[in-house]
Amino acid sequence: MKKLVSLFVLFAALVITTPGQAQEKAKWTEMEEFHKVMSQTFHPSEEGKLEPIKSRCQEMVDKAVSWKNSTAPAGYDKSAVSKNLAKLVKGAKKLNSKIKKGASDADIKEQLKKLHDIFHEITEKCEGGDEHEHKM
Repeated sequence: MKKLVSLFVLFAALVITTPGQAQEKAKWTEMEEFHKVMSQTFHPSEEGKLEPIKSRCQEMVDKAVSWKNSTAPAGYDKSAVSKNLAKLVKGAKKLNSKIKKGASDADIKEQLKKLHDIFHEITEKCEGGDEHEHKM
């Protein structure tokens, strides 16, 4: 019985002192802020609701620029996504310009879908997998 208790205590000590396999990665605030705008504009567009992107496109541009210019926290490889962040900014500016010029709904949806795809490419490279959640 003493051996069994000793083994249990040893096992418990190992479990308590062994670091977890995956530590929480630091939050990249600018990425999360961009994601919030993307989520709140892209998903309604899938249902034909374009007012969110029409009214928030400049905000999307601002968030993309802020993300591109930010410093990545530890655990993120910004160098792996620098080109895509530049594409994201360029695409957001292009969409904003199209919206201001009265682009068709189909054109807006197409451009927004491209931005959404670029966002996924970035998160996959940056985080080692797609962590996009559709709820925001």
